[in-house]
Amino acid sequence: MKLAHHGRHCDDLMEALVEFRASCPLVHRWGAELARSLSDGARLLVAGNGGSAAQAQHLTAELVGRYRDDRPPFSALALHADTSSTTAIANDYGVQEVFARQTCAHGRPGDILMLLSTSGASANLLTAAAEARRIGMKVWALTGPAPNPLEAAGDEAVCVDAPRSATVQELHLVAVHMICEAFDRAVEERTVLTSARPHDNTAATLEEGAV
Repeated sequence: MKLAHHGRHCDDLMEALVEFRASCPLVHRWGAELARSLSDGARLLVAGNGGSAAQAQHLTAELVGRYRDDRPPFSALALHADTSSTTAIANDYGVQEVFARQTCAHGRPGDILMLLSTSGASANLLTAAAEARRIGMKVWALTGPAPNPLEAAGDEAVCVDAPRSATVQELHLVAVHMICEAFDRAVEERTVLTSARPHDNTAATLEEGAV
């Protein structure tokens, strides 16, 4: 096993981050679109394997709990976190079905499925993407270098151009935090607009009464 020279890990991350900046507009748009969808009653489903599972669950924790400031909770489920369902499905139907069957159970038209994979080739994520598309869900993917099968299977993808899985996962975490940042900003803006409407209506009523 050849180990990287000290400092190489940081160098790889900095190089990949430069390329990743081009994806920032898409990542921010995902956050804003997620805020609109979840505020209107949609649900986010996420899944990944290994370290990507941890990243995916990090996202749902921020949405159900909070990222920075206090706000209402939103519906977000990490499919791999239900160990009983995951292992039962794997035992009865095969590992490739563990996320697809849960997507079928929990997903609805208009919901969003986000899949995280450093390789972009995990069979259980590809079957989940196909199931989500069948249902009428949007499919977003965070992957490693393009092209890859998961990029092609979803509606949109952020593909991290990095040679090592560790660097890809680190930038996936950056993307998760950027999504949360954009999500919270969009929720706050929506709250401000909603709270302003009754005031505007009252003002209009008073103005009509004065006439």
